[in-house]
Amino acid sequence: MLTARDACKADAPKILALIQALADYEHAAHDVTAGIEDIRARLFGPTASVAALMFEHARETVGFAVYFHNFSTWLGRHGLFLEDLYIEPGYRRRGFGRAAMRLLAERALDLDCARFEWNVLNWNTPAIELYEAIGARAQTEWIGYRLEGDALRRFVAAG
Repeated sequence: MLTARDACKADAPKILALIQALADYEHAAHDVTAGIEDIRARLFGPTASVAALMFEHARETVGFAVYFHNFSTWLGRHGLFLEDLYIEPGYRRRGFGRAAMRLLAERALDLDCARFEWNVLNWNTPAIELYEAIGARAQTEWIGYRLEGDALRRFVAAG
C-alpha cells in the first residue's frame, strides 16, 4: 500500500536525489542546477509557494511529488498543478503511480481545488496510458510556452 506524507526540510537531500533521478529518466540530467539549499529554501522556507509529498511503501520512500496552486479566473477557484511526480523504477507497474495520482487528487479535493493539472512529455507512453486510464484528458488546444535563461534576461533588458 502506498502512503503519502507532507515532505519536511529533512527530506531535502532525498527530494534532490529523486529530482536527479527524474531528470535522468527524462534525458535531462544536465539541466538540474538545484542544490539541497535551493530545495530547503524554496520548498520549506518562509516564502515557499510549493509543496511536496513523499510517497512511501513498507516504510521506504518510493517517490515524491511537487505541486503548487494555480488559479482559474473563469471558475474563480484554485487548482492543483503537479510539477513533478516520480516513482522509483523498482516500484513501477505495481499500481504505485495510480495510487500517487489518487492521493494527489484527494489533496486537490481537500484543498477545494476545481482542477488537477499537469504536463507530460509526449514520449512518456507509460505515463500517458496511466493518465488516460484514470480519466484525464489531454489539453490539445493549448500550447505551452516558456521564457527562461538568457532569453528571459534579454526580453527584460530590451525594455
